[in-house]
Amino acid sequence: MKKIVISLGGSVLVPSLESNNISRYVSVLKRIAERCQIFIVVGGGGEARRYIRVARDLSAGEAAADELGIMVTRLNARLLLAGLGDAAYPRVAENYTEAREFAETKKIVVMGGITPAQTTDAVSAVLAESVGADLLINATSVDGIYSADPKKDASAVRYEHLTPQDLLDIITRGRMDAGANTVLDIVAGKVVERSGIPLLVLDGRDPENLYRAIVEGASVGTIVSRENSNPLLA
Repeated sequence: MKKIVISLGGSVLVPSLESNNISRYVSVLKRIAERCQIFIVVGGGGEARRYIRVARDLSAGEAAADELGIMVTRLNARLLLAGLGDAAYPRVAENYTEAREFAETKKIVVMGGITPAQTTDAVSAVLAESVGADLLINATSVDGIYSADPKKDASAVRYEHLTPQDLLDIITRGRMDAGANTVLDIVAGKVVERSGIPLLVLDGRDPENLYRAIVEGASVGTIVSRENSNPLLA
């Protein structure tokens, strides 16, 4: 059974508490879990950034802001666990050792942030390396990796395939402070490069994209891998 780690953006899963996508994701994740071992790392999204902004206004340091962000990611993860019910291990994993232990039950493993100054994308990349994942997926609010921010630059080009070094070249100038919101941070990019685990960046606003990619092997988003081929079809 393939092991797949999914970095699930908080802005995708919980754009707001009142209009969240948890039920839609639960349906898709349960279907995928029948075929794969799934690990999900949930981000903080806009809610985490709001807490971080208030903390800075109160003159809190970056470390305190990071801690608040981690708390929000774990709240979002707990909401997802509530929706998944018996399909998931009933606790949010708080470190990589727990994630591996929880996975022994063959149930979906859910976690949030772990370490200050480390994004949930970086957590996902290290987790993928730790569990020997076959694939790392970043489900975000864009449909792949672009040459520039497509929301700001209409001429931005979407890439179908990148090598890990190509990815690092694109994200090298990314921000690293608390609450940074980039397609992927440099720590995650470097872990992807050293591990050789293929990365798929796709539009997570439609949960069905995960099913199409993982189960059907559809060409969805941007593949980052050493080989110019779709690892989902291997």
